[in-house]
Amino acid sequence: MADNLTYKILRKHLAEGELVPGKEIGITIDQTLTQDATGTMAYLQFESMGIDKIRTEISVSYVDHNTLQQGFENADDHKYLQTVAAKYGVHFSRPGNGICHQVHLERFGKPAKTLLGSDSHTPTGGGIGMISIGAGGLDVAVAMGGGLFYLIAPEVIKIELNGKLRPWVSAKDIILHVLSILSTKGNVNKVLEYCGEGIKNLSVPERATITNMGAETGVTTSIFPSDEVTRDFLKAQSRITDWQEMSADKDAQYSQIIKIDLDQVVPMVALPHSPGNVVCVKELAGKKVDQVEIGSCTNASLSDLTIVGNILKNKKVHWDVSVSIAPGSRQVFSMISKSGVLAMMIDAGARIMESVCGFCIGCGQAPQTNAVSVRTNNRNFEGRSGTASAGIYLVSPQIAALCAIYGEFIDPLTTDVGQIPAIDLPKNFDIDDSMIIFPQEASLNIDVFRGPNIGAPPKNMALNNQLKGQIGIKVGDKITTDHIMPAGPRLKFRSNIKKYSTFVFEGLDPNFSKNAEKLRDSGNAVFILAGDSYGQGSSREHAALCPMYLGVKAVLAKSLERIHAANLVNFGILPLIFSEAKDYANMAQGDQLVISNIIEALDNNQDLIIENLTKKTKAKMKYTLSLRQKEILKSGGLLNYTKIKSE
Repeated sequence: MADNLTYKILRKHLAEGELVPGKEIGITIDQTLTQDATGTMAYLQFESMGIDKIRTEISVSYVDHNTLQQGFENADDHKYLQTVAAKYGVHFSRPGNGICHQVHLERFGKPAKTLLGSDSHTPTGGGIGMISIGAGGLDVAVAMGGGLFYLIAPEVIKIELNGKLRPWVSAKDIILHVLSILSTKGNVNKVLEYCGEGIKNLSVPERATITNMGAETGVTTSIFPSDEVTRDFLKAQSRITDWQEMSADKDAQYSQIIKIDLDQVVPMVALPHSPGNVVCVKELAGKKVDQVEIGSCTNASLSDLTIVGNILKNKKVHWDVSVSIAPGSRQVFSMISKSGVLAMMIDAGARIMESVCGFCIGCGQAPQTNAVSVRTNNRNFEGRSGTASAGIYLVSPQIAALCAIYGEFIDPLTTDVGQIPAIDLPKNFDIDDSMIIFPQEASLNIDVFRGPNIGAPPKNMALNNQLKGQIGIKVGDKITTDHIMPAGPRLKFRSNIKKYSTFVFEGLDPNFSKNAEKLRDSGNAVFILAGDSYGQGSSREHAALCPMYLGVKAVLAKSLERIHAANLVNFGILPLIFSEAKDYANMAQGDQLVISNIIEALDNNQDLIIENLTKKTKAKMKYTLSLRQKEILKSGGLLNYTKIKSE
C-alpha cells in the first residue's frame, strides 16, 4: 500500500480503529509537552489518575507564558510544575529557557515520532517530520499516563511547493498565502502535507514557521518530510542520531492537491482581526505603523532574528514606532548576543524582551489606543493584544523590520529599500541544556509544592437523560477561546477554577458567570448558543472546563472547531450542531430549553430535539461523536470515564 507521510507515521502508531479518513482512531503518543498556562491543570489531572510515573518516551513541562509573575500565583504554579515534574519523571524547562515549540524543535523533536501538546501550536514539530498535534490538557495527561490519543483519521491535503522564494519573501508569506487559499474554517480533520522540489530550499526553522501557523487553518496538523535538510538541522543541534529519513511513497494518495510556485509568492499580511484575512503588503504601502513586535513561536528562530538584526544594522527605528524583539529560546538569545546581532538591534533602538510568549498572548506590550501594531506572531484576534481598539497585522520578520525603520508599511518588491542583507548561519549551534532539569528516577516520595491558588480539578456529574434550563449567552461567528476564557492578566488564575470561571465571556457579557452560577445553583442547565467556527484559536481546555464548572451542559452551534469540540466532550458538555441554520436565528439569550431522551438518542445515533419553551418551537440538533465519546459524555467527562474503565 502506497502511503502519504502522514499515514505512514499514523500507521506505525495505530492502536485502535481503522485508518480510513473519517473514522475515529486511537494512536500511541511518544512525546508530550505542556506549558505553564495549560500545564498546571494538566498535571493536577494526571495526579488525580493515581499513576506513579509517566509512560511516554519523554514528556517536557515548559514555563513560557506566565513569566511576569505579578503576585504569588504564577511563581507558585512554577514551583508546583517543577516539583510535580521531578516526582513523575518529566523534563522541566525553566522560565527563561524559551518558548516550548522553539525549544522542543531544537532539543527534543524527532522525525517519525508522535507529539501531543497542550498548546494549539504544537504542530510546529511537523517542521521536523513529526506528527505533532495540539490538544486539551486532559488529553495530554491521559497520554502521559500511557493512554491513547483519539482523533478522526484525517484527509490529507498535498501542498506541492516548487521553485524558490525571492529576496525579501519568507516562509511566513508561504503560510499566509496558504491561509488565503484555505481560510480559517472548513478544514477540520485534515492534515497539510508539504512536498515538492521547493522544500529543499526551506530550512527546518522555515518549515516550522509554516507548520506552526498552519494551526490557524483549523487542520489537525501539518508536516514536512524528514530529509537532508532535517539531517543538517539535527546535526547542528548535536542530535544526528535522532535523524531518520521519512517521506511519502511515490504513488501516495491525497484528498486534494494545492500547487504553489514559490517564485510567485509576494510579501503578505493578515489584517485585523483574523489570520485568514490576508492581502498583499503592497496594498497597505504607506500606512502608518505605531508598534512593531518581533518574536513568538512562529518567527523567533536564529535565522529570523539574524535577518532582522542585519536589516536594522546601522539604522534607527522610526522615532514614532515602539519596537520590541523577543528571541524564541535561550539558545537563540545566546547566539545572537555572541554574533553581534543583538547589538545591532539594541543600537537601532529596539527593546529586547524575555524569551517567552509575552506579547503574542497579551502578556505585556499592549499597544496604544487605536494602534496599528505589526507583529510576527500567528494570531490577531480582536482584543488579544490587551488593547481592544488596536489592530494587529501579521507579517514576516523582514516586513516587520522594514516597518520599524520606515514607520509605515513598505513593499520591498516595489520600493527601493536596497538588497536584503546576506547572512551566514553557523553549522553548529551552541548547546547548553543547563536550564532544563532532567528527571531522575521518578519518586513518589517527593513533596509537591502547592500554593493557595492551586485547587483540585472540579468534578462533573454523569449526564442526565433530560436537560432543562436556559440559554446563558448568544454569540456570533468565529468566537475564539480568547473570547470564552481571556488570557493576559487573567492567566494566573488557571489553577484556581472557581476564581478563573468568574471571567468566562467577560468581554462579551460581564454578567455571564454570575447568571450562570444562579442557574446552576437552582438546578437548571446552562446552554451556550453560538454561530460558525465556535472555539477557534488556542487549545485552552479552560474554555470548556470553566463553563462546565458554571453549569454549562451543551453548546448549540452552527459549527465547532476540532480541539474545542474535543475539550467539550472531555468535560461532559454536549457539542451539538444545528441541522438548520434558521433555528440559530430563532433562538435568543434567556430562552428556556428542554432536551429530552438524551441517553436513548445517543445510544441509537439519533438526532436530539430541543424544545424551546419560550418560543414554543423545536429544533433538530446533530452531533459527530464516536462510541467512545458518547460513553465519555454519559460518564460526565474523560476523568470520570477513565476512572470507571480502570476499576
